[in-house]
Amino acid sequence: MTYVFLANGFEEIEALTAVDLLRRANVPVRTVGVGGRQITGSHQIPVTADLEESEISLEGLQMVVLPGGLPGTPNLEQSLAVRDAVTHCYEKGAYVAAICAAPSILGHMGLLKGRRATVSDGFVSEITGAEYTGELVTVDGKIITGRGPMAAMAFALQLTDLLADKQAAEKLRNLMQCQ
Repeated sequence: MTYVFLANGFEEIEALTAVDLLRRANVPVRTVGVGGRQITGSHQIPVTADLEESEISLEGLQMVVLPGGLPGTPNLEQSLAVRDAVTHCYEKGAYVAAICAAPSILGHMGLLKGRRATVSDGFVSEITGAEYTGELVTVDGKIITGRGPMAAMAFALQLTDLLADKQAAEKLRNLMQCQ
């Protein structure tokens, strides 16, 4: 299972592009609302999450995805459930993915020390201990970071490449006209 956490003020394109592509590739994914099921994005788009944070199970978790956005990122960081899921994935060797401002959460948790990572320009100083790449998407082991809204498609395709079988990922790339 993959969880995409949504907190009020999340960046819609980053979260929903990942959910859309993962579902198209038949990867089990659920959106998780921090603070309830009704979550409003940073551009006032309301979304009904599949689960509330109190309903998640860490059993069988393959990946956690943290979209950026303001105030979505600080709202995610304040959630114990988010931090627990990130820690669980990190310690169990599962994937942890964050885009835009959200890699700052991983930096604050000390998970980027000695790793390569990317982040939105205004948050470079927040990815504590990381080597900033400036790339659209950076993969370092089981940590995937994305730079921002323009990287949403590349980020989501990378997640799909990691979680879907090779044939499904290639079919999706063809369908989305992304070679």
